[in-house]
Amino acid sequence: MQPEFIALYERAKAVLRPRQLSKNSFAGSVAAALETPSGAVYTGVCIDTPCSMGFCAEHAAAAAMVTAGESRVVRLIAVYEDGSVIPPCGRCREFLCQLHDENPACLVQLADRVATLDELLPDRWG
Repeated sequence: MQPEFIALYERAKAVLRPRQLSKNSFAGSVAAALETPSGAVYTGVCIDTPCSMGFCAEHAAAAAMVTAGESRVVRLIAVYEDGSVIPPCGRCREFLCQLHDENPACLVQLADRVATLDELLPDRWG
């Protein structure tokens, strides 16, 4: 893991609390932490529902960021309940890119390397 992602990893891991919310819904099996240019770190956890109306940890972290008045992301990490680093899903990648014109340059820690969001997305209209 790249040194600049260690603190972010720890912040994400700290909010992992997998639990059942109801007879059908679960939360907290994935956590995400994102850092903005101001140095602020926002975290979130996933909420999984059977009707697919839940949302990813990256969406939850982004919502906290936007609520605080920011929209640009410089670093992002997602962590599974076993502590492993996982990539953001395609929906999250695209969502984050649409929040700020510079977000495609956001650095993402993957299990074996660091990549930009842009590198993780297929070619698309600019």
